[in-house]
Amino acid sequence: MATETGSKVEAYARALVLIVQTEGHADEVEDELFRFARAVEGNDDLRMALSDQSLPAERRMAIVEDILGAKALYTSTAIASFLVGAGRGRELPAIITRFVEMIAETREHVVAEVRSAISLDDQQRERLAVALSTATGKQVEVRVVIDESVMGGILATIGETVIDGTIRHRLEKFKELL
Repeated sequence: MATETGSKVEAYARALVLIVQTEGHADEVEDELFRFARAVEGNDDLRMALSDQSLPAERRMAIVEDILGAKALYTSTAIASFLVGAGRGRELPAIITRFVEMIAETREHVVAEVRSAISLDDQQRERLAVALSTATGKQVEVRVVIDESVMGGILATIGETVIDGTIRHRLEKFKELL
């Protein structure tokens, strides 16, 4: 079952890459879908509504359109609506995560999901990308997720690598030293 789900995630993500490359605006669509997927992951009610097969597909798609419609490109809204309408609401975050990774791979980059309590400006993102690129030896694209549970600092995930620069982590290390 897990292999079947993984192959479906991979197939949907690959199809999304082709669509976005054909339609254009890859950077914007990638960013909008990434943020939408994180919102779905972070909101139990939304995640349940988008994956509830007892709701008609049109209703689930309307939820996506209500959330993204005026705020996102048509392509982003259409892709998210399609995934939900096709019954992939539960896998939407995984499909989008893999899609973002694939888009980055086409640019020979890797994606760092950075969790921070506050939004980072462009200059901070650039400095962080440079630092993470230096640390990993790879070209890194930073995607920021606002996470209030991170009291300060950042938590960066690049594939299987986790770089924990949060205040909580530093305090735990200090506590171990004592």
